[in-house]
Amino acid sequence: MVPTIDEVSSGELVARARQNDQAAWDALIERYTGLLRSIARSYDLGVADIADVTQTVWLRLVERLDELREPDRVATWLAVTAHRESRSTLRRRGREVPAWTVPDQAPDPDHCVERTCVQRERLSDVASAIRAMPEHCRRVLRFFALAPVTYAEVAAALDIPIGSVGPTRTRCLAGLRRRLGVVK
Repeated sequence: MVPTIDEVSSGELVARARQNDQAAWDALIERYTGLLRSIARSYDLGVADIADVTQTVWLRLVERLDELREPDRVATWLAVTAHRESRSTLRRRGREVPAWTVPDQAPDPDHCVERTCVQRERLSDVASAIRAMPEHCRRVLRFFALAPVTYAEVAAALDIPIGSVGPTRTRCLAGLRRRLGVVK
């Protein structure tokens, strides 16, 4: 039985793309565009910047396809390139790190319903706790908070073994709970 294009390895898709196989390109794009977008989103980029980063990463792959030494690791190559492009976009925008867009000042109680004030205060507490966490935890938590992602996508994006994604996520969530004083 001949495997469908979805069952073909990434390395085989790269080999076929090198031979100008449009179906292979389409499969690569379908397989990894979500990953690229989630990486760009993890840098708190806007919709247009996310699209630009994604498009630029695909352009870089087209430019360097023949230079890939390990075609089976194309997901890692794409993820690393997406991180670099996202950081470059941040620098061009005058930001060095992803911003958690939570106001630093409390809302004016005279103009705010008590419930809304409490929610904003809690959100501010969560954002402060996340900002105080180690960078690897912030990135892991952003991946899971911003978009539906698979462990395989997170592993490729962070260049960590797939088996360590779950335990890392669990440790980071436990650390966040501790910082927030939430007992579970």
